[in-house]
Amino acid sequence: MYKKAIERLRGRIPKILGHEEYFESAVILPLVEQEGQYRILFQKRADKLIHQPGEISFPGGKIEPEDSSPQAAAIRETCEELGLEPKHIQVITPLDIMVSPFNAIVYPYLAHITEPEIIVPNPDEVDEIFYVPLDFLLNCEPLYKPIWISVSAPEDFPFEMIPQGKAYPFRNGTLPQFFYLWEDRVIWGLTARILTHFLKLLRAAC
Repeated sequence: MYKKAIERLRGRIPKILGHEEYFESAVILPLVEQEGQYRILFQKRADKLIHQPGEISFPGGKIEPEDSSPQAAAIRETCEELGLEPKHIQVITPLDIMVSPFNAIVYPYLAHITEPEIIVPNPDEVDEIFYVPLDFLLNCEPLYKPIWISVSAPEDFPFEMIPQGKAYPFRNGTLPQFFYLWEDRVIWGLTARILTHFLKLLRAAC
């Protein structure tokens, strides 16, 4: 009775297991070319935002049901935050998808901003933007300090159903944290992890 149903699964494109239970967002790592030099655009999130106020980030945000793809969401959010149109954002390549242990999935894209001089940040979401030379980032050594992550089970967890019960050796984990210093700003968290990933790819390609 299951033969046809099983056959329909043939060729299925895999997704990230449990992705529908995660907060899914998409961001643009924006490259600009100014005075013959590549720079990366960063933004300082508005202090009045509920989530991560005042933090340094890449433009982007939540993937909405009407978005045709994570890339479409990244472009839409970037346009909303920086006052651009889709034609000003030329996606070069997707970067690796990041799954956070804090129930979040981030789809990053490397893109070229063709007319940075027309950027007008949305004051409801962005306090300021700034640029960091790519050469500086490629040649600097970020501070690295991992966060330790441990398992904590609720009181009603069914320990009696697993081997060793309450003595079960759950594994702990680490979450890499990189810190880049630029003038009086600190780039860290998910933004720094995506940045570190991109810089590693670029060094390998040079």
